[in-house]
Amino acid sequence: MSNIERIGISVETDLLGEFDAFIAGKGYPNRSEAIRDLIRSALSQEQLQNPESWAVAGIFLVYDHHTAGLNQKLNDMQHSQFYHVIASTHVHLDHHNCLEIIILKGKTGEIQRLADGLTSIKGVKISTVNMMAVQPEDHPHSQTP
Repeated sequence: MSNIERIGISVETDLLGEFDAFIAGKGYPNRSEAIRDLIRSALSQEQLQNPESWAVAGIFLVYDHHTAGLNQKLNDMQHSQFYHVIASTHVHLDHHNCLEIIILKGKTGEIQRLADGLTSIKGVKISTVNMMAVQPEDHPHSQTP
């Protein structure tokens, strides 16, 4: 961990009480760690607004596997983005529905375009993207996702 700098903040008593209850429920050992996590989360969310920032993501798709050609389209889109896709997992939910989880890395704009393309395929019932900003290390292997 880098150097620590102490700061002071003023917070209304009621708000601090709610915050203390919140962090206790989450299992934080102290306010400082909770505040650090909130700061990291806010900064990450800000970075995700930039389509050129780096991220890792999971695209979650629930779809009807009986839809003609759907599996092939999902595979084709993943193969066309092989430099982004790290892994994928396929789960059979019931007789008709499957869950596909695609884990990838790259620039946020590229990830979102792929997610939008997958979501719009006929037969996909619902989808969501969970994206987290990351900073690639400064070495040759991190220059491309």
